[in-house]
Amino acid sequence: MLFLRLTHNELIKIFSKWRSYIGFAALAILMPLIIWGISKGGSGMQQQVERQLSDSFFIVGSLVNGFLATHLVMNFLWIHIPFLVALVAGDVVAGEGGAGTFRIYLTRPISRTRILNTKLAATAIYTILLIIFFALMSLGLGRIWLGGGDLLIMHNGILLLPESAAWARFGLAFLFATGTMLVVAALTFMFSTMVNNGIGPIIGAMAIVIIGLAISNIPISIFEQIQPYLFTSYFDIWQQAFYDPIPWGEIGKGFLLLGIYLAGFLGVSYAIFLRKDITS
Repeated sequence: MLFLRLTHNELIKIFSKWRSYIGFAALAILMPLIIWGISKGGSGMQQQVERQLSDSFFIVGSLVNGFLATHLVMNFLWIHIPFLVALVAGDVVAGEGGAGTFRIYLTRPISRTRILNTKLAATAIYTILLIIFFALMSLGLGRIWLGGGDLLIMHNGILLLPESAAWARFGLAFLFATGTMLVVAALTFMFSTMVNNGIGPIIGAMAIVIIGLAISNIPISIFEQIQPYLFTSYFDIWQQAFYDPIPWGEIGKGFLLLGIYLAGFLGVSYAIFLRKDITS
C-alpha cells in the first residue's frame, strides 16, 4: 500500500536524524537516575507517609514502590515531554523545505495531501513511541527496581489502589497523556508547514506551551475565566485516571476541547501546505 510505504519512508527520515534520539536518550539517562534516587531516599519518603497516615492507618510494608515512583515522575516530567516531542515535529516539514527536496517530491504523481498525510502519520507514530518508551523506563524499570505493591494516591482524601488496579489506571494515564502530547505535536507540525527551518517551529510551539501553562496555573481571576479553554489546562488530565470514581464526564469534555485544538492545528497545516509556493 502506497500510504504505508510513504509513511515508512518518513519514519526512516525521522530516525536518520540525531535529534530524533535526544528524547529517548534523555529518558534513558534520567529515569534510572530518578529511580535510583528514590530507592536511596525511600526510607525518608516512607517516614513522611507514615507520619501523615499514622493517626488513621497501620502501615505494613513499604508504600515506596515502582508505582509510586512512576506517579511522582509523571507529575513533574509532563511539562518537559512537550519539548522532546517538538524537537522532531518541528522539523518534519520544515526540514524538507530547507533541504529543497519538496520539488523532487512534486515531480512524482503524489499529491500534497498524501505527502502531508504520511508526514503527519510519522509524527504521530514517533510521539506514541516516545510515550511508550517513557512508560517502559518509568513504570517498567520502576516495577523491576523498586518492586510492586499498593499505590497511594492523595486526592480529596486517601485512595489506596491494589497492584492489579494500579496497572489499569497507569494504562489509562499514559493513554490520556498521549492524547495531550499529540496536540503538542500537531501545534509544532502546524508551525513546521509555515517555514523552511526546524528551529522556528520548535521555539514557537514551546513559547505557546510555556505561556499557556503559566496562564493555566496562575490563580488570577481574569486568567481563571479563560483557563477552561486553553489546551495547556489539560496537560494534567492523566491524573484523573487515578481518581475514584474516574470522572469520565470531565475527561470527555477535556478531550473534546483537545480534539477541537487538534483539528484546528491540522486544518491550518493543510490549508498552508496545499497553497504553499514551493520554489526551492
